[in-house]
Amino acid sequence: MSKIDPNKLLISSDFYTIQGEGISSGIPSYFVRLGVCNLTCGMSRAFTNNLMKEASLEDGEIFEGDLVKEGKATWTCDSTSQWLWRGEDKEFQYLIDRWKEEGVYDDILNGLVHIIWTGGEPTIKGHQEAIVNFFKYWVDQDIKASYVDSSFNEIETNGTIVIDLPLFNILDQINCSPKLSNSGMTEKQRIIPEAIERIKQHKNYQFKFVISTEDDVLELFRDFVEPFNIPLKNVVCMPGLDDAANFEERTQFCLEMAKKYRFRGLTRLHIAAWNKTLNV
Repeated sequence: MSKIDPNKLLISSDFYTIQGEGISSGIPSYFVRLGVCNLTCGMSRAFTNNLMKEASLEDGEIFEGDLVKEGKATWTCDSTSQWLWRGEDKEFQYLIDRWKEEGVYDDILNGLVHIIWTGGEPTIKGHQEAIVNFFKYWVDQDIKASYVDSSFNEIETNGTIVIDLPLFNILDQINCSPKLSNSGMTEKQRIIPEAIERIKQHKNYQFKFVISTEDDVLELFRDFVEPFNIPLKNVVCMPGLDDAANFEERTQFCLEMAKKYRFRGLTRLHIAAWNKTLNV
């Protein structure tokens, strides 16, 4: 794993859009996608190393990893082209300038536009330090950034790395997407008890699962909800789909599972946009 400079942000992409997943669906948000991930869902490490060496993926390219082809996983990470080899160290001022260019700086300060720290995996230690240092820099530049009820920060994590207190204490929401066995990752790789317990200590968290079959639902209860005593009010499930073709059928399946198992069922808003159900 490449070394991350804690005094810069290793950004693979950043953009203003609508949050399309989880309990914040529909909220205007500014996404900061950080490079590098500690998991390789759908792929072996050797396969990803080769992809990194070739650097031939187009932005947003969807493909099948070797574990999927071998029947050891059912899906491949759809943001691989972003976190695997893209990413450029950016000075902290870059992000502030981008917010001003987009005309959302004041709305971010006031919490009307959420900041979404995502990846890759934004809880990798170097990223954690960089995000904390960014906020120190931001407050130095604009004292309004230090107000308790100013910006609203969400982080999207796979829940395999403990979030240290300096970052933990400035987050307003933790969106954890634990990986099931259909990711091809081993149990040891994807279930880290101390990381999950830390998330549960936060005032505002969700465990977000993507489900394709009822077996996925049974697994998330067996491996996460029951052993870690996760309240169902903090469990969100969304349908597994990569395009709009089966949007309605897959969403209906997810909602039926929500009725049966009592978790919160949601659609995937960005898929609806692709399907032209929405115009975002």
